[in-house]
Amino acid sequence: MELGVHLPLADLGQGLPSGRDLRRYAALAAELGFTTVAANDHLVWRTPWLDGPTALAAVCGSTGRLRLMTSVALPVIRHPVVLAQGLASLAALAEGPVVAGLGPGSSRTDHRVVGMPFEDRWARFDEAVRLVRTLLAGEAAPDGRFYQVGGVRLTRKGSTVPVWSASWGSPARLRAVARDADGWLASAYNSDPARFRVARAELERHLRAAGRDPAVFGNALATTWLHVTDDRVAARRLVEELLAPLLGREPESLAAHLPIGSPEHCARVLSDYAAAGVDTVLLWPLRDPLQQLDLVADRVRPLVVG
Repeated sequence: MELGVHLPLADLGQGLPSGRDLRRYAALAAELGFTTVAANDHLVWRTPWLDGPTALAAVCGSTGRLRLMTSVALPVIRHPVVLAQGLASLAALAEGPVVAGLGPGSSRTDHRVVGMPFEDRWARFDEAVRLVRTLLAGEAAPDGRFYQVGGVRLTRKGSTVPVWSASWGSPARLRAVARDADGWLASAYNSDPARFRVARAELERHLRAAGRDPAVFGNALATTWLHVTDDRVAARRLVEELLAPLLGREPESLAAHLPIGSPEHCARVLSDYAAAGVDTVLLWPLRDPLQQLDLVADRVRPLVVG
């Protein structure tokens, strides 16, 4: 299993990062051997949030050959042609590979502010994923139910920007992932190792039914909130006072399966996900991001099994 990082784009009590902060963070991730730099996407959230695709473009000169990933970007909110153009441009600018991780968006506010019916998000998303994938492959895009694009072509045929689709693991959505995408993005705070294992087996069944090889179908665990500390009280307070209210989750449901706590606890959580079949875990430090990357490299990663 590989370890990647999220760019710390949200103000979680220490303010928003500057461009210089993000570039230092991305460069340190490359230096320490993390394999992926990812960025989440919201227009409006419970706290100030930097634009994800813009932030990836800002750090792509500091990441070397690391993989860049949107985790996830929102084609229904941004419009699939606009998003595909941005991702194709990012792939042209970056030294390493780019993965287009896409999701429908779970925020009613994001949909409302762009005049998009929240109830239509899944139908629109299914069409948008196919449209973005077609455009990033350099093929002419056909008209659909929601998006009439008149056969537009954005890039040269044969482009190599894979499209991964997000799902919390329901059978219907995993069937759509197997049908329309090149990889799967799961959500760390909406899952646990046991649920991931079951969903991965379900996804493999759908892939085989579609005539696709599960062995070359990647996956990643996104938004894996992280804080390495030997202070049990500090770890508990971060979960109870910051993360649980921010996500609208019960603290108990988060503490057991997120890497927040001692190096041994964090390594055990990551090892459990490795055993469940996770290919890449994308870590998001809750505090002091540079220090946290160092702690993961020095005190957690050596203990991870798998």
